[in-house]
Amino acid sequence: MTLQNLLRRGADDDIAIAAPGRPALDYRGLRTLMAETGAALNAAGIGRNDRVAIVLPNGPEMATCFLACASAVTSAPLNPAYRADEFEFYLTDLQSKALIVERGSKSPAVDAARTLGIPVIELVVAEGARAGQFTLDPGPAAGAACASPGPSEADDVAMVLHTSGTTSKPKRVPLSVANLCASAGHIAGTLQFTAADVGLNIMPLFHIHGLLAGLLAPLSAGSRVFCTPGFNALRFFTWMEEAKPTWYTAVPTMHLAIATRGKHNAAVLARHQLRFVRSSSSAMPPQLIGQLETMFRAPLIESYGMTESAHQMASNPLPPLARKPGTVGRAAGPEVRVRNEDGSFAAAGEPGEIVIRGPNVTSGYENNEKANAEAFVDGWFRTGDQGVMDAEGYLSITGRLKEIINRGGEKVSPREIDEILLDHVSVAQVIVFGAPHKRLGEEVAAMVVLHEGHECEERELQQFVAKRVAAYKVPKKILFVDELPKGATGKLQRIGLAQRIGLGFGSYVAGEF
Repeated sequence: MTLQNLLRRGADDDIAIAAPGRPALDYRGLRTLMAETGAALNAAGIGRNDRVAIVLPNGPEMATCFLACASAVTSAPLNPAYRADEFEFYLTDLQSKALIVERGSKSPAVDAARTLGIPVIELVVAEGARAGQFTLDPGPAAGAACASPGPSEADDVAMVLHTSGTTSKPKRVPLSVANLCASAGHIAGTLQFTAADVGLNIMPLFHIHGLLAGLLAPLSAGSRVFCTPGFNALRFFTWMEEAKPTWYTAVPTMHLAIATRGKHNAAVLARHQLRFVRSSSSAMPPQLIGQLETMFRAPLIESYGMTESAHQMASNPLPPLARKPGTVGRAAGPEVRVRNEDGSFAAAGEPGEIVIRGPNVTSGYENNEKANAEAFVDGWFRTGDQGVMDAEGYLSITGRLKEIINRGGEKVSPREIDEILLDHVSVAQVIVFGAPHKRLGEEVAAMVVLHEGHECEERELQQFVAKRVAAYKVPKKILFVDELPKGATGKLQRIGLAQRIGLGFGSYVAGEF
């Protein structure tokens, strides 16, 4: 399977890509654009498996540029918010053969590329162009010889992304054309996409969630994707009016912002009932699931994904099959098991590490034998997540193994305490994390955002938690903040949080409490 084959399902005259205030691009136009872009890259001396970094703002051109590059070269989407030294690191680490930016871009990526001697290719959008339509200006690179021209094949690397690098240097994750095609098929099958579906994409398109679930999977089924400039809670319901979506996917922090504004947009919600809402990339509080399902009059499908699996690994199913809030559903593509420390597989209800294998899973990190030796065992990829699978195959994630708080030998799952605190009437958002402790090694801490107009004291929340769990699980310190710290994709980051904010017990970290 190639990406060209994957995207043949859409009828020529059906809309593939739409965007706010722009004429839409049909599937005929998308396929033509992909072929022309591949030819332009080949003419610049860039072919299959050559790395091309893409630094573009979220929107239809980012979507189509990714599709075109992934089908002819190796695409490497980068976060436009990176600073100069970050761009220099990623461009060097990728061994980029070119950088694509929009014409007139002031991104520090341009200076970084020129410093490194990497050609800069400008993406040009003509006035009045359809959503996603562009041409490439390769500049001096035009006319260079290309060693491997033509469309990418199944075993070629379609995309390289980096892991988040929360606790170590980011690792390169190569994903083949076959990996992407398999994952797109898994997601499309799980969500039962058809040509009648319209997805409202608010996810960033430098991240696996947006690229696969938000873009490639629906296009593989001939659906329409409405590409926004990125998440904006104030504009979400305006986009709903224009796009008339049947679904959208997001991370929990985005869902929360949307839910908060729902009561102000009752008329829009009444006019546009969704077929489903999807959530992935981090844990979805059960309380928020119920709120969104009531608001949208649609099921919320929580899924489980990661970069190394080209996104989806497990998912709750659509009705009439059972959804189990608090779980990430059943295996939805690759094989999923829970593994004990001794290598055996855990029985139903027993905790262990979640492992996966399947056609969507990367073959291994690039040039990192140590990481591969740790991550792959007996043909299975170790996710680093701790979980429990019930007798019906529904998987509950109890935390990242590295996130589990070890308080003097007593293990605390931060997600368990998250959900208890969220039951308090005054708590809107929370993140529980481990903070260094001189004697115990780690102690439980939390950051909390209160609902507007509510007041609450630390002691009140501690007593609230203490009524439901053992004393050692009660947060020793609770910080009240206006906003929780998030990564570039809106995902909450527990690992290293105490160190980043200078929080600790005893003398481990400056700013002790």
